Amino acid sequence: MQLIGMPDSPYVRRVAITLHHLGIPFEHSALSVFRNMADFSQINPLIKAPTLACDDGEVLMDSTLILSYIAKLAATDGSLMPSDMADYQRAIRLIGLAINACDKTVQIVYERDLRPAEKQYQVWRDRIQTQLIAAYNLLEPYAENTSKWLISNQFSQADITVCVAWQFTQFVAADSIERHQYPALSRLSQRAEALLAFQQVPLEPDWQPAT
Repeated sequence: MQLIGMPDSPYVRRVAITLHHLGIPFEHSALSVFRNMADFSQINPLIKAPTLACDDGEVLMDSTLILSYIAKLAATDGSLMPSDMADYQRAIRLIGLAINACDKTVQIVYERDLRPAEKQYQVWRDRIQTQLIAAYNLLEPYAENTSKWLISNQFSQADITVCVAWQFTQFVAADSIERHQYPALSRLSQRAEALLAFQQVPLEPDWQPAT
């Protein structure tokens, strides 16, 4: 099984961390959707990261769908999604907020770094940033109300996705939010980044998490 995509993508990173945490063997091919388009397209013509090439040659995409597949591969007691319905509901709520934060961070970077300055639209930039801030404003109280992990103090996919999102925003768009306003998220992220599975997937060589 091969995971294709750069670890500085939060979508790739959440999948890689999950695979490491669950002890599922895989190869990681760090191909960029920009710099390695030709090579990437040979594996997945849609050039979408993450891409997961299964052992039988089937190619999967979209991090949430890949994680659903991985959950089927893992033993029942190794699931990162809670079985209790109320906890499951909270987990998908938190994951949804974190994915939104990832999406809005990506949009900010694309607008700022890829779109020519004369074609940028400040009203749209402001809207994206407002949505990003709203996501973290909604996540912070959940992090405040736990002594360790987000769902009944049991490590879950919600912790992986929220903490990956937080570090990704700090890495590429730290000026888009006021980090000091989210101390609980910062503490949660520090706990997660201390785990071996997280340390095995740095955003780039010699990268250190924001604290």
